[in-house]
Amino acid sequence: MGRNTRKRRMPLATKAVAASAALALGGGGLIWANFYASAHESSSDQNRTKATANQIATIQCPDVGQQLTDVPDGARSGVDRELANLDKQITEAYARLASTRQAQSGDAGFVQNAILGPLKDKRVATIDRIRINIQRSGGTFAESLKQSAPCAGVPAEQPQINDGEADQNGDGQQDGGQQDNGGEQGQDPGQDQGQGQDNGNGAAGPFADDFVNINDVQPNSRDLQNGLAANGNSGSRGSFVTKCGVNENNLFNSDNIIVAPGVDNGAHHTHDYVGNQNNTAFASDQDLANAATTCRNQADKSTYYWPVLRLQDGTQEFDANELGGGAEGNVGKILKARQAEIKFVGNKAGPVVAMPKFLRIITGDAKAFTNGLANANTSFSCTGFEDRQVTDKYVICPQGSSVVRTSNFQSCWDGQNIDSANHRDHVAYVQADGSCPNGFKAIPQLQVRLVYDVPAPTIENGQVRNPYAVDGFPEQLHKPITDHNDFINVMSNRLMNKVVNCINSGNNCR
Repeated sequence: MGRNTRKRRMPLATKAVAASAALALGGGGLIWANFYASAHESSSDQNRTKATANQIATIQCPDVGQQLTDVPDGARSGVDRELANLDKQITEAYARLASTRQAQSGDAGFVQNAILGPLKDKRVATIDRIRINIQRSGGTFAESLKQSAPCAGVPAEQPQINDGEADQNGDGQQDGGQQDNGGEQGQDPGQDQGQGQDNGNGAAGPFADDFVNINDVQPNSRDLQNGLAANGNSGSRGSFVTKCGVNENNLFNSDNIIVAPGVDNGAHHTHDYVGNQNNTAFASDQDLANAATTCRNQADKSTYYWPVLRLQDGTQEFDANELGGGAEGNVGKILKARQAEIKFVGNKAGPVVAMPKFLRIITGDAKAFTNGLANANTSFSCTGFEDRQVTDKYVICPQGSSVVRTSNFQSCWDGQNIDSANHRDHVAYVQADGSCPNGFKAIPQLQVRLVYDVPAPTIENGQVRNPYAVDGFPEQLHKPITDHNDFINVMSNRLMNKVVNCINSGNNCR
């Protein structure tokens, strides 16, 4: 697949990390997995499974960025770089975790001594640099952030979605990190090597338990309600649709201009982009304003982007050996959406006001598997079954039905800021009655609906064959709960006013 993305100069140290990650996650590397016990196992199989359960599947670290609320403007760039360093450190530690299974099996203290301990030391130094950046610019540093340095190891059985609190004792074990997964078949590390059970990514997910048949999902139910509170049913009932294509220009990169501006590979996974064509971590607001756009209405230069969806079928994509791609466990064929429906709707309680130019909104959480549910939001469904939405499972659709990813964005704005220190506090979800929190104003709600033709995965003996998954940070194990969507408003003032007028007058505009 061709792509319109820049070639990166990769420092030697970064190349070494990429090589380590490729060894850990590639099909030729050590295969390790999230294994489960089965009611049909022999006692020897069960013993192997118990031994496997003592292994650490992934790493859980407190999300420092989500805890930041007071970062002066003068410190933003320095703090963003250090937050990106924290992500990079976790990625490197995870690569080491995945590539040292043999050493771990012979040394109960290996993970703590060789991985989690050094990771804590790096995080202590990085958090201190965040403190220095904030205090030099006159801000107040919360001393409690220093308690976020220790990370926990999550056992090899499927970790429960938790409240995001990592082990603060530094012993490398997360209490309560196991759950019954319905008797899926266990397997010994090293068993069945070369059989493709790792789907080409070092068994970094997804797993059979991450999928659900859409027929088994109850109608009108969803795990999370964020973004679903009534918008547009009364009050301001109009809508505005912008048509921006499905990334026909093949614009991909693993940057994140919102969370990690100025940082190469800040997302550690590949994004699809529609709309603005100058989407890199290094683009300024002026660059975005001067860019070309794929939107039919050329006054909409907004950037709409989301992690790519991949079919783990062994395809060697353009980024198979690159950071953000195969070198960090994001493998397989990139599936382009058949439809990308981008719509703005109104507010149940009353009229909406214009979004400010360059307003940034993130919905969902790329780290929700370890952070917990507070910011998780996007959902999966199937065409013909869209009254059935699930947030923590990928769906298996019947023949003739397509996979649907839906993202309903926050639609309340604080009236002042286009961004905030944690990229969350300046916007909020509407409340159940459609009203906004005190001091917030209702703005048009962005709704993104992506439709994909995905070959239905099959599950045999507790193993999923040819699964699909969203790209993500490697330690998140490609869990569906980590799906997310990003937006920067770069509409002209005239077009934004048209959007508002259409919505408030009850018209449906395009």
